[in-house]
Amino acid sequence: MNIIEKIKELGYEFPEAPKPIGAYIPALRLGNLVMTSGMLPLKDGKLAYIKEIGGVNHTTEEGYKAAQLCLLNGLASINEIISLDNIERVIKVTGYVNSAKLFTEQPKVINGASDLLVEIFGEAGRHVRSAVGVNELPMGASVEIELIVQVRD
Repeated sequence: MNIIEKIKELGYEFPEAPKPIGAYIPALRLGNLVMTSGMLPLKDGKLAYIKEIGGVNHTTEEGYKAAQLCLLNGLASINEIISLDNIERVIKVTGYVNSAKLFTEQPKVINGASDLLVEIFGEAGRHVRSAVGVNELPMGASVEIELIVQVRD
């Protein structure tokens, strides 16, 4: 079973790669590394999660789901330049959480991406990570995720 089939078997919809909303490219291969730009929780071209996490807008659990959606968009962007089946391991995830004042559960939110990577890739999905709280994200998004993966030659 290939990676996209596995994602679908896990119950997730594999999205089309999101179009850039600025002057950048979504993913770039450099040698045996592929990096993504920041991926937002876009579904069908629209933000599925907007505004802050941890206040009156979204719970930590909803942030977790937003991080999963960001991750899937990142994987779709990687798949545009190299098959996901060629990912050898996930190296790094950087997650930004549009956080309500005094909200400190950013790691729990970004676990949405981290847990899903381990579900998909097993031990090769374990990675180093940062989970950063911010007061705003592009377009008012709730979460933004960046990925770095190692690919086979």
